[in-house]
Amino acid sequence: MLHDITNKKQAIYTKFPFSRLRRDTHFAMHCQECRWPAIAIVSERIRHMNYQPRGISTFQAPASYQSEIDAAKALLETQPTWNGVSAEAVARMRLQNRFRTGLDVARYTAALMRADMAAYDNDPTKYTQSLGCWHGFIAQQKLISVKKHFGGRTDRTYLYLSGWMIAALRSEFGPLPDQSMHEKTSVPALIEELYTFLRQADSRELNDIFRSLDKARKEGDKTREKELIEKIDGFQTHVVPVIADIDAGFGNAEATYLLAKKMIEAGACALQIENQVSDEKQCGHQDGKVTVPHDVFLAKIRACRHAFLELGVEDGVVVTRTDSLGAGLTQQIAVSHKPGDIGDQYNSFLDCEEITAENARNGDVIINRNGKMMRPKRLPSNLYQFRPGTGEDRCVLDCITSLQNGADLLWIETEKPHIEQIAKMVDRIREVVPNAKLAYNNSPSFNWTLNFRWQVYDAMKEAGKDVSKYNRAELMKAEYDDTPLAKEADERIRTFQADSAKRAGIFHHLITLPTYHTAALSTDNLAREYFGEQGMLGYVKNVQRAEIRQGIACVKHQNMAGSDIGDDHKEYFAGEAALKAGGAHNTMNQFG
Repeated sequence: MLHDITNKKQAIYTKFPFSRLRRDTHFAMHCQECRWPAIAIVSERIRHMNYQPRGISTFQAPASYQSEIDAAKALLETQPTWNGVSAEAVARMRLQNRFRTGLDVARYTAALMRADMAAYDNDPTKYTQSLGCWHGFIAQQKLISVKKHFGGRTDRTYLYLSGWMIAALRSEFGPLPDQSMHEKTSVPALIEELYTFLRQADSRELNDIFRSLDKARKEGDKTREKELIEKIDGFQTHVVPVIADIDAGFGNAEATYLLAKKMIEAGACALQIENQVSDEKQCGHQDGKVTVPHDVFLAKIRACRHAFLELGVEDGVVVTRTDSLGAGLTQQIAVSHKPGDIGDQYNSFLDCEEITAENARNGDVIINRNGKMMRPKRLPSNLYQFRPGTGEDRCVLDCITSLQNGADLLWIETEKPHIEQIAKMVDRIREVVPNAKLAYNNSPSFNWTLNFRWQVYDAMKEAGKDVSKYNRAELMKAEYDDTPLAKEADERIRTFQADSAKRAGIFHHLITLPTYHTAALSTDNLAREYFGEQGMLGYVKNVQRAEIRQGIACVKHQNMAGSDIGDDHKEYFAGEAALKAGGAHNTMNQFG
């Protein structure tokens, strides 16, 4: 292991990832040769070559291309029997696999997410975004696209892992509703898959750079060689934070902890947990939701935090979702020890009737409310009912309580995308917790077109404008698409995320199920053309030709699947005897 530490600018190389990724100024490097930790106290944080520039820096090996080569050379000189192993090949493979474990990913991405949260606190225009991904390939293509279109950067771009899409698309039972009936192990399995594909995207892009470097050297182009080495040293990874849905924990607090550990070990830096009953869990946009008392939910928040801390992901993020806005039922009456405690506040929302000796029934449950004996309304399902109209008050209480007990971000599940509805609750929360911020579900369960046309229609009517040419009940019709009302609605949709980030404290905007819908839409379009009169032209014109014109890397699908990486590995391993796939007769050459 090589150490080169100065007071002002620290350059650190290690053959292994650091065991901890810390945001403070202390770290430990474990020396393989001497077997004890060498402690270094540094005056400034270290910017890793792969770190996304967000105003902070962090610790993460490796350092530079040349230092990797030098380290590999030093190692190989001590192993004379390792014939045919190239130091530069070793350096390249290490750079292509810089995140060795899921915990490396979780620590790295947790630091990024914490930095983004701090940046948002200072400037609400710096909100973050994600798209839900149901397969590693989808996540990979998303990040490749982001880098292609936005200057090679992925700043403030995340992944979202949706329990809904796991249930609908990844369960061995087949398609399931979002009711926590899918295998819990499918959740960490998908997290691992997402990062496997993102790491492969790193490997593929770097491999293309390495090939260009070899070509420049062969041609004696020193300027190009220098540029490519700088590109390697400044390479930005495709690995970004994932906010992962743990539903309601799939059981009690211990079950939550065990699943949280698996998710973190797979790479999750942020866990999203909701306050529904595990065995009665419903999709956030369906009816029949049942919440649990705060003490039950807080135990699960602590379970997630313990899992992060046990695994050394000290920056891990807990996102607490409240479904109280649309949940009218509770499974339990909360335990209360004194008036005004959290249990008493929860019970104060129960729909009750005063009980007397005359109207008492066998099996009644009775609570004391302000000196009166009250009977909560109990349904045949043995669930208890909240008073109508208390949803917002319960949401506010849920959010404040969660933030005061270890949550980092909030999630309020709403029935429509309405900025002022969200902001009204956030304003109340921020009276108690000033830096409260949200992750918000820009859900495909909302009819965005219709909701925003309604909002514009209502605003126009309230302002006394003429709305006589619009039928509010039929605003979804295509005949309205080019009207001033529809154009104003579309503009509000376009700026919804930026506007709500400023007004309603939304740090992270996500779409839960976008790639579920894009898969359906693109498949429908292809099937209509291919099986119709267009035949093969339906594919060539609308898929392959479009890929070529738009520079979609997947048009060279053999390269995307790793064929060129494999060829280069074969050459590392077998030299001139390697039997490679990328020769002159490979049809991928037709694509340039």
